Amino acid sequence: MTDNRLIPAIVFGGLLAVGMIGGGALIGQGVINARVGDRTVSVRGLAERDVRADLAILPVRFTASGEVLSEVQARIDGDLVIVRRFLAQQGYPADAVTLGRLEVADRRAREYGSQDQGPRFILAQTVIVRTSDVDRVQNTTRALNDLIRQGVVLQDFSGPSYIFTRLNEVRPAMIAEATASARSGAEQFAKDSGTGVGAIREASQGYFEILARDESGDERQTPDKKVRVVTTIRYALR
Repeated sequence: MTDNRLIPAIVFGGLLAVGMIGGGALIGQGVINARVGDRTVSVRGLAERDVRADLAILPVRFTASGEVLSEVQARIDGDLVIVRRFLAQQGYPADAVTLGRLEVADRRAREYGSQDQGPRFILAQTVIVRTSDVDRVQNTTRALNDLIRQGVVLQDFSGPSYIFTRLNEVRPAMIAEATASARSGAEQFAKDSGTGVGAIREASQGYFEILARDESGDERQTPDKKVRVVTTIRYALR
C-alpha cells in the first residue's frame, strides 16, 4: 500500500531531476547538485572577458664561438653593439633594454668532456626588452631577420612573452557577472521545478584563469587573452 505522504516528495524529486537536466545544458549555469531534504540547489556561474596583454618581455639571445676566448669575446661585444643599435632603431628607450648575464662554455673543460673538433669556446649573451608597448614588440619580432643579416647568431629564440597584469582591475566586475550568472541558473531551475529561489546558503569562488583567446597554444605567446572565473553558489529553495 502506497503511503500518500510520499507522493509530494516523489513528485518534487522528479521535478528536481528534470531541472538538473535542463540546467546542465546551460553553459556556465549548470546545476551541479540539488538536495531534496533541505531544499537547496547548487549552481555554477561563469564569467569570461577578452583582454589584451599590457606587458611584453622579449629576450634576444645571441652566440659566438671560436678557439680563442678573447676573439670570441670581441665578436660578442660587437654583436651587442649591433643588437642595441637595432633595438634603438625599433624605438625602445634605453631603460626598456637590460643586459642579461654572459654565458661562457669551454667545451674541452672536464665537465663538458667533448672530444670532437668543434670550436672550444661558446659565448652567449642575452638582451632583454621589457615594455608595455605590446604592438611594438610584435613588430620587432617580425624584424629580427635584420640582425641575422648583420651576422648576429640568434639562439633558442622562442618569441616574446605577453603578460596581462591588470587582473585586479577586472576581478570585481567579473565576480559580479559570475554571481549573476549563477543566480540566473538557479532561478531557471526553480522555475522548472515549481519553486522559488531563496537566500544564498554557501558560495565559493573559483580561481581566475588566463587563457589564450582561442584557448589553444601557449597563453604567454599571444597578446590576446581570455580571463575566466567560475563561482559555485548554493541557494535555498522556497
